[in-house]
Parts: sequence; C-alpha cells; structure tokens
Amino acid sequence: MAVLLYACQETGEPAVDTPPELEEIGEAPEYAMVIHGGAGTILKENMTDERATAIREAMNAALDAGEAVLRDGGSAADAVEATIWVMEDSPYFNSGKGAVFTNAGINELDASFMTGENQEAGAVGGITNLKHPISAARAVMEQSEHVLLTGKGAEEFAAGVGLEVVDPSYFYTEERFQSLQRALEGEKVEQEKIDVDQKHGTVGCVALDKNGNIAAGTSTGGMTNKRFNRLGDSPIIGAGTYANNATCGVSCTGWGEFFIRYAVAYDVHARMAYGGATLQEAADAVIHKTLVEKGGTGGLIALDARGNVVMPFNTPGMYRGYLKAGGEREILFYEAK
Repeated sequence: MAVLLYACQETGEPAVDTPPELEEIGEAPEYAMVIHGGAGTILKENMTDERATAIREAMNAALDAGEAVLRDGGSAADAVEATIWVMEDSPYFNSGKGAVFTNAGINELDASFMTGENQEAGAVGGITNLKHPISAARAVMEQSEHVLLTGKGAEEFAAGVGLEVVDPSYFYTEERFQSLQRALEGEKVEQEKIDVDQKHGTVGCVALDKNGNIAAGTSTGGMTNKRFNRLGDSPIIGAGTYANNATCGVSCTGWGEFFIRYAVAYDVHARMAYGGATLQEAADAVIHKTLVEKGGTGGLIALDARGNVVMPFNTPGMYRGYLKAGGEREILFYEAK
C-alpha cells in the first residue's frame, strides 16, 4: 500500500491542503512507524551539513530501533519506547539528554504514552532525574492506577519500579544552556517577549504492529526559560498524545498552550470517529485551520490502522520520518512531499 505524506513547503509557508482523495486505500502494511523530532524555524540556510547529517543519523537510529521490534513481531508499545529512547539519548532533540533549561537553570522533563487497543495511558511531568521519561510515562500506564504523575512524586514512583535515575547534571548541554542565556538576556530588552522557537521541540513516535495495534508516545524538555513548573501539551493525554486502534495514533509538537486548549491529538481522532474524516482531512483541519486561526504553531505526526501516515505542520520545518514493512523509509526536515 502507498503511504501518504503531507508537509509544509520548503519556503516555510503553510502548505496548501492536499485533496483527501489522494489518501490511498489498499492493503495495509505488516507494520509502520512515524516519528518527529520537533517543529519550528528549521531552515536549510541555517543548517550546517555536519549538523544535518548528525540529526539524520539520530533519526535513522531511532527508526532502526523501532523497526527491529516491529519486524520481529513485537508490540507497537515496545517499538514506541525503543524509538524514543534513542531520541532521548541524543543531544539534538528537546527531550532527555537534549532537554532545554528552565528559567531556574534546570531541566524539567515531560512525557506521555498511550495504547490504541484499550486507551490505557500514562504520563509524567516536571521530572528532573530520570534518564528516559518515556519509560516513566509507560510505567505510570502499566504499573499504577493513575494517568499523570508529576514532580518528586513521579520521580519516587519511577525509582520504585526500577527505572534508571541519573544526576540532573546528566541533562546539561552547552548548546541548550546558551539558549537559556540568550532568552534571559532578551528578557532585559523586552520582558513580555518570548521567542516562538522557545515553544517548540519535543520528540514523538506512533507505531502500528503486526497485530494491528497502535501506540503513541511523546517526550519533551518543554519550553526554554519556562517558569512556575509549567507543563505543556506533551504530558497531557488528548492534547499531545492520543491513540485508538479504531482511528489513529497521534503525537504533537508545538506551542503547547494551544495544543492543550484545542485538544489537538484527540481532535484528530474525533474528526475521524464522529465526522467520518480521513486521517489526512482530520490532521489538516486541526493544524492548518483550527490552530492557524487561533495563532497556534506546531505540527503533528499520525498513523492510522491502514498504515497511512500524515505529518502536517504550520512552521517553517519539522524533523520527521517514517518507515513501513518492505523497506520504504524517508526522513525530512523542510521539503514538501
């Protein structure tokens, strides 16, 4: 079956809606997976060849990890966790090792996890010492009666179920620290101004396994210079992450406050479930209409039960990629497909 991709034009302008009739229906693949590494001002002219190569290699490694699980008949949930582990270990993405700094000069991490078979979900917010926040979110889903745990309580729970704890200094990278310094300097010039790129980042994965189950996960360091234990959409089920085998799995990246207000991930599902929209139609409407009309920026990745993939965004770029059984794979930064 053909997988449909959708993205913005290289110019950075929001792409014209792709006609829904282009979403092909055919034999579903054995498995499929789609990832993102954040949306924002990702411009070719600002990207060195060395950095582009490093990011591409990290994304390919993430896809490799997930595909190894899916190819051997593993679950979509295991594939999502394995994939996001690789991205959390990379300094090139705003999650795990590459997390941005808060106003207080620390790293506060958020993540969420959801399975489409039964709508089980788990999330963590504001954690500072867990190497892999996505695993903490999955543990909340599978090993507690709760959906969302935050702060010290989330850290205590995660340590109690055996997840890897690290010193908070593990998350330090000079690049992210300097980003905070620029943000703090900017405050002296204009206190109320927040650079739009401080709101973007995040990694995510949606996978479809050989049993037809979908899982989705999202992990982030949040917004550079954030205060007051701010949480964005990434740890909020229905805003940053959603999964339902009957419709799709979704992971979002962008200006979290807008994704929360408009329940972006759930809205994609709802448009399919209640309005009969295709995955393409639903995702386009949310990203290019609802968010644009309200001033929200960002993007999402989504995958349905037939292996259709969409990756819309309304920013100049989004790190994104997909694969499906049979060897089809692509990684994109800017170009429309």
